[in-house]
Amino acid sequence: MLSPRQLFLLNTAQTSPTPRLLEIERAEGMYMYSPDGKRYMDLVSGFAVSNTGHRNPKVVQAIKDQADKYLHLTVYGEYVQSPQVEFAKRLSSVLPESLSSVYFVNSGAEATEGALKLAKRYTGRSEIIACKNSYHGSTHGALSVMGNEHYKQAYRPLLPGIRFIEFNSIHDLGLISADTAAVIMETIQGEAGVRVPDTEYMKELRRRCDETGTLLILDEIQTGFGRTGSLFGFENFNIVPDILLIAKGMGGGMPIGAFISGKEIMSSLMENPVLGHITTFGGHPVSCAAGLANLNVILEEKLYDDVPSKELLFRECLKHPAIREIRGKGLMLSIQLSSFEQVENISRICIDKGIVIDWFLHCETAMRIAPPLIITEDEIRHACSVITEALDIYVA
Repeated sequence: MLSPRQLFLLNTAQTSPTPRLLEIERAEGMYMYSPDGKRYMDLVSGFAVSNTGHRNPKVVQAIKDQADKYLHLTVYGEYVQSPQVEFAKRLSSVLPESLSSVYFVNSGAEATEGALKLAKRYTGRSEIIACKNSYHGSTHGALSVMGNEHYKQAYRPLLPGIRFIEFNSIHDLGLISADTAAVIMETIQGEAGVRVPDTEYMKELRRRCDETGTLLILDEIQTGFGRTGSLFGFENFNIVPDILLIAKGMGGGMPIGAFISGKEIMSSLMENPVLGHITTFGGHPVSCAAGLANLNVILEEKLYDDVPSKELLFRECLKHPAIREIRGKGLMLSIQLSSFEQVENISRICIDKGIVIDWFLHCETAMRIAPPLIITEDEIRHACSVITEALDIYVA
């Protein structure tokens, strides 16, 4: 009889020739457990998904309650479904007034696709400006605004009319013009190895978009829902986007995403043509119920309040001569090393010792630290001791 790992390799489509092959039987809070009972502390959160921890009890209860009522009913936007209505209302209540119209989708990449269409439809323009080393998903449109040619070259031709600028370069903002439909940008670049922009740059970006009538799309797919120490990353820079992208930490572990804008902008998808954007499973009632419970946990337990102090503790505990730099904000951190070989081997040592870390798509020489927001100070100290011990073992 074939083992689960053998069946995984045989019947499940692979995304790389070297998958982790970590078999998980259950997960709870900060931890994942293998079939033989080995415990792994998750410092990646399923890639910024499990902000409230694995299987948060309130999220699980909301899933069970909704499953007892109904699952999928029809395509998004036709029936009045209370999980969608209540979640959209709650999201609107914690966002600026200009971000009051929520279009639910299934993922971050779908949110990107919808936002690109919305910007073109509303402005009547076709040029999109994105950033070098950006990541907004892997679907065709999202791939078109990815700022890494290595991952794009095999799939060309992609969308025309895309221009790329340097992230955090005020000089490059001059390329935004009256021909630009939208600038799409991560509030903090994630897959580039966690690059935090200057406040002055973000304010000038907002000013330049206003000056040219260009829509500003901020991608908060990784930075949203408390990860940076505020509910949304843009709050750190005192600006507001025209279109907001959210997903990952939004659903408490369930698949869901959204692009959010004002009613006037969003209504342009309603006609000429009617049904300008369509999704069958977007806003699935179970995912929306989970998302609402997840958001309420973050807000009621103020999970983002302790994020800055937890960031500081990580920085204090990760002292090692092999660490060249620690970048990031909140619990979205990057440990810069010297080579991919170091990152790969230290990651494997950490996993062997029960700590799950990973690296970045566009920055293979750095390790990702993005734990659930519920991580305790003792857990941070333990995780850092394992990481520094792994550095001692491999680098020495």
